[in-house]
Amino acid sequence: MPDASRPLRKLGFLTIGLFDPADPGAGHESTLQVIELGERLGFDSAWLRHRHLQYGISSPVAVLAAASQRTSRIELGTAVTPLGWENPLRLAEDLATVDVLLGGRLNPGISVGPPMHWDRVRDAVYPDTADVEDFTYRRVERLLGFLRGEPATTFAGTEGIEVFSDRVEPHSPGLAARTWYGGASLRSAQWAGEHEMNFLTSSVVKAEESTDFEQVQLSHVRTFRAHHPAGEQARVSQGLVVIPTDGASADQRAKYEQYAQSRLARTAEPQGPARMMFAPDIVGTSEQIAERLHAHAAFREVDEVAFALPFSFAHDDYVQILNDMAMHLGPALGWSPTA
Repeated sequence: MPDASRPLRKLGFLTIGLFDPADPGAGHESTLQVIELGERLGFDSAWLRHRHLQYGISSPVAVLAAASQRTSRIELGTAVTPLGWENPLRLAEDLATVDVLLGGRLNPGISVGPPMHWDRVRDAVYPDTADVEDFTYRRVERLLGFLRGEPATTFAGTEGIEVFSDRVEPHSPGLAARTWYGGASLRSAQWAGEHEMNFLTSSVVKAEESTDFEQVQLSHVRTFRAHHPAGEQARVSQGLVVIPTDGASADQRAKYEQYAQSRLARTAEPQGPARMMFAPDIVGTSEQIAERLHAHAAFREVDEVAFALPFSFAHDDYVQILNDMAMHLGPALGWSPTA
């Protein structure tokens, strides 16, 4: 069991916001309503995941701009924005704009690497520069520099009636310090720590030194903090798929259990050339889930979570799950809702 002096401090949730391609507005509205519900229930954060060329949110920053006008307290983030699809300067402008609208509540989560299905999308994303694009950590450094207000151009001043700045505008102080790196490898964990970022670790890791998911994730958390100037105080958020059933109907419980069972086989061994390991989804009462998390090697090292909502459920399912998280699971983990 974890030391009682380290209760869960921050409780968040993550969604990809699925929609019907014939009626995309309804799905986006559902996502906004889920974020509003999270604020009412006292969650500390809500996170959106990108889904490019799929029927999920392709522009989380735009959705978060809408959410800025419907919330007042809850922190909002991206988990994560793959920078391979983005121009760092333009993304910095969008992030800073939304952070200003949110009053400093934005938590951008980012990662690097070529876009998914690179060979199929490269000509659409970078028709003229695909062979020279830099998808390394340098792309993160560029984004962080722009967010910090470092010069983006050699010119500032007045030209005719136009006034120009040499940095990204609007500038939102503190935004760079609220930026997270979503990492699944030891190298990423170390790099994020050395560059004083926050660290997001999810239900997917690379099986580098072990095939035990918990031990791999634990090594990432410890490696990150070992290389971060803040040490044990450096922020880490864990994102597992947990589905509490306290308030679920019999039909919902059956659906949740079937969902988890259908995804269980992939957790048995590393998947694909990258040897990706997946954590099993955790379904049960809040008491049962809390017991499993208390025994989870990596969970015992963190005091922040952003539990991932299942991708294909109905709006009413998310309402039930979030209510159970806030009213039962969170308190069972030592968390208290924010008023």
